[in-house]
Amino acid sequence: MEPLISLRSVQRTFGSGPVAVTVLRDISLDIDLGDCVAVMGPSGSGKSTLMNMMGLLDQPSTGSIFIEGDDVSLLSDEDKAKLRGRKIGFVFQSYNLLPRNTAIENVTLPLVYAGVRRSHRFDRAAQALELVGMARRANHFPAQLSGGEQQRVAIARALVSDPAIILADEPTGALDSRTGAEILSLLRSLNRSGQTVVMITHDAQIAAQCERIVRLQDGEIISDAKARSLVRVAGGRA
Repeated sequence: MEPLISLRSVQRTFGSGPVAVTVLRDISLDIDLGDCVAVMGPSGSGKSTLMNMMGLLDQPSTGSIFIEGDDVSLLSDEDKAKLRGRKIGFVFQSYNLLPRNTAIENVTLPLVYAGVRRSHRFDRAAQALELVGMARRANHFPAQLSGGEQQRVAIARALVSDPAIILADEPTGALDSRTGAEILSLLRSLNRSGQTVVMITHDAQIAAQCERIVRLQDGEIISDAKARSLVRVAGGRA
């Protein structure tokens, strides 16, 4: 079976000439259906740029990206946007909820862009909110919700289109440790149910919650291993 997402010899350079900055260098990486992967590295290591590549928000300077075996470089920008809407759900550190829309209205937004009928949109959004434990807060505005509740709504929004993969960029970064643990538990629960999850993080404890850790440094992959083996090396025990 083809990997869900494949990057082959991907490089991303910004600018040109003497001021050119290469952020990703010769990245080759496969994400399979059902994976739970942490992409870890310090600030400036290329983590967010890598997520943008996997999420089709950016394109490589050189190299190729494949979604379920199809080379996305052959697609128009419009077709990439449609593919992104069908296959990829995004969760961001800052939630990115519209303040004048209720929780359920925020969750319906990907379905609006996908042309789903209004009656179906709200049914599916209600189901997604139920899945993340936010059904009773569906008609509240973001300002009426805690940070953890807002992130649960953001996860529901990522799930509502039934994407093949969720890309979460520092999903607990704006939360206290207890609430962050709850969000991690939710993402792991979704993964155990079959959802593919990739988390971008700089935190080793968060990364260890995933089954696999990809480490970046200076735009290069320096390790790609099962989380338990990395924990054993770092801490002396699994």
